[in-house]
Amino acid sequence: MELRVLTREDRELELEIAGEDHTFMNVLKGALLEADGVTAATYDVNPEQSGGQTNPVLTVTTEEGVDPLDAIGEAAAEIQETTDSFRDAFRDASAAA
Repeated sequence: MELRVLTREDRELELEIAGEDHTFMNVLKGALLEADGVTAATYDVNPEQSGGQTNPVLTVTTEEGVDPLDAIGEAAAEIQETTDSFRDAFRDASAAA
C-alpha cells in the first residue's frame, strides 16, 4: 500500500491511498467517523473526474487540537483490533463445530 499526502493542515488532511478500492476505504472511513475528534471523513475514487478509476483520496477533518494523522493511526489500530477479534472468534467457532 502506498500513501501520499496531498494536502496537510492543522485540522484537515488529504491522503492518496494507492491500490485500494471501496472495500477498504469504506471500512477506514467508518472507523474514522467513529473516532473521537473526527468531524468528517470521506473519500473519492475519481477526484479529478478523469473519466476512469484513480487512486482513492481520503479527506479527514478533525476538531481543534486533534491531528488528522493521529486520527488515521487510531482508526487503523481499531480496524486491526476488530479484525483480530473476528479472526479469533471465527477460529473458536470453527474448532467447536
